[in-house]
Amino acid sequence: MEIVRRTGIQVTGEGAREVHDNIIVEDRVRLFLNGEYITTLVTCLDRLEDLGAGFIICEGLADGVESVEVSGKDIHVTAPVTKDALLEVESSGGYRVLGEPKAVSSSITVTPDDIRTVTASIESDTWKKTGGVHCAVLFCDGEFVTRACDVGRHNAVDKAVGYAALNGIDRSRCVLGCTGRQPAGMVAKVANAGIPIVASRAASTDEGILTAERSGLTLICFSRGERFTIYSHPERVPDAYLQAGKVRP
Repeated sequence: MEIVRRTGIQVTGEGAREVHDNIIVEDRVRLFLNGEYITTLVTCLDRLEDLGAGFIICEGLADGVESVEVSGKDIHVTAPVTKDALLEVESSGGYRVLGEPKAVSSSITVTPDDIRTVTASIESDTWKKTGGVHCAVLFCDGEFVTRACDVGRHNAVDKAVGYAALNGIDRSRCVLGCTGRQPAGMVAKVANAGIPIVASRAASTDEGILTAERSGLTLICFSRGERFTIYSHPERVPDAYLQAGKVRP
């Protein structure tokens, strides 16, 4: 992931001064599926194999991939397609395949401390240096799997999911932690990947919550420090679910 130095004028209550900041570099790559052009992604030029695999899976185009090859700024993915690639651009900055996301099926449960561990692991050195990237982390059966960063919150999730797919990780046993907001398109990505729990430091939207409810995904937001809010399928966090006075199904 490339970082450059840029000069600016920092203004505070005490005046103004010249500063030299670390700035993340963004670029563009073209994505091809089975030899056909799909879309162009604004991204950081690292972990492009993971990005390509994750995008195809998270958009519900395939359940897994057979191969990923990167040639310059072109990503070529070979995969058994399960849905036609009818993409639409969302105003939130990402892409979304038309239609409902896949249903999530998983019996895993986690504790509140598990969720805190996941979200505490999100920060990366790149984020600390630049403040200009989103990050996503993946845990499987309580063990750290990978951390991915990118200028786009969609891409960070795609990279984490792609890593899991290319390394044979059982995504139905995973928890995803991320920094970005959770509108319907982001929630759909996680559901299509078959990940049952997502914990974000940011907020959701009404459609994000409704999408999580319909797809069987446990959506957790505002996960910062000791606190977090569970918006859908709280039975996967039974300690909190029972303490709130709910009867476990």
